[in-house]
Amino acid sequence: MKKYNVAILGATGAVGQEMLKVLEEYNVPVDKLLPLASAKSAGGYVRFHGEDVLIEEAKEESFAGMDFVLGAVKNAQSKAFAPAIVKSGAVYIDNSSAFRLDPNVPLIVPEINGEDAFKNNGIISNPNCSSIITMMAIAGIQKLSPIKSMIACTYQAVSGAGVGGLMELENQMKALAKGEKVERKVFAHQIAANVIPYIGDDYGNLYTDEEMKMQNEGRRILHNADLKVTCTCVRVPVMRSHSIAVTLRTEKKISVEEAKAAVAAFPGVKLIEDYEGRCYPTPLDTSNQDLVWVGRIREDLTDENGLTLWCCGDQIRKGAAANAVQILVKMIK
Repeated sequence: MKKYNVAILGATGAVGQEMLKVLEEYNVPVDKLLPLASAKSAGGYVRFHGEDVLIEEAKEESFAGMDFVLGAVKNAQSKAFAPAIVKSGAVYIDNSSAFRLDPNVPLIVPEINGEDAFKNNGIISNPNCSSIITMMAIAGIQKLSPIKSMIACTYQAVSGAGVGGLMELENQMKALAKGEKVERKVFAHQIAANVIPYIGDDYGNLYTDEEMKMQNEGRRILHNADLKVTCTCVRVPVMRSHSIAVTLRTEKKISVEEAKAAVAAFPGVKLIEDYEGRCYPTPLDTSNQDLVWVGRIREDLTDENGLTLWCCGDQIRKGAAANAVQILVKMIK
């Protein structure tokens, strides 16, 4: 079996660490693993298949001899290193939003539009976490009839803000339990015992860039250029796994039973009709695994061609690290 040289750019962050785990779990045939990080983190080690692997400082010359580079860094770093990665001959699978709307860079959810990955020019983009989870939930229905419009409300775990978000919620919960002062650095407001209905930066139309991703990325993933989406993104005091409430309108009427059958048949999706006596998933159900769980499929009471559903998925795994590794697996197969 052929083996591949794989670098992880940003190996010490939450997503980078998860990429290491998923590479192991999926038994990806890795010959050489190269963990890359900032100068501050270089010199440490990560564990891979029971061995300590040295973390090196990411430099432009780091990518020579690599077959794939998994990116888990912010936009600025991704844009800075992308030319060197492409020049090295490696395929760059990028988890940042730097190239998601670039028409020359495929935006991939393997189960939905995996074949688009082979049209790359050296860079493949991983979609936004909420976009991935939502598109997985509705892709089966899109096969029955084009989705014309969608109203979505995301309930996003603090893991979406990285390790710092997880630590902030944990520390705030401890402080509240002790009656101590709550401190915040990562989020604009206290997140413990609270929700924040604003994620991202102002897009210029009273929506945030995080909210607009659902439409802009959804159009590319589903090959549905006319898809219209209204989205509200909410940060909630949940450690891990995002949830999304979706109401969609299809071109032709799809019955609830037809929708359930389509969702159940779609790869990577789990339909919930009776799970521990309930018809819906929760974030705790879906954490630390790669399936998107979908429940509460019902008719929309405002539009005869409308359906409403609830879905949950692990933001760090299927929403980021696992989707990137699945793209890699698609490429080598």
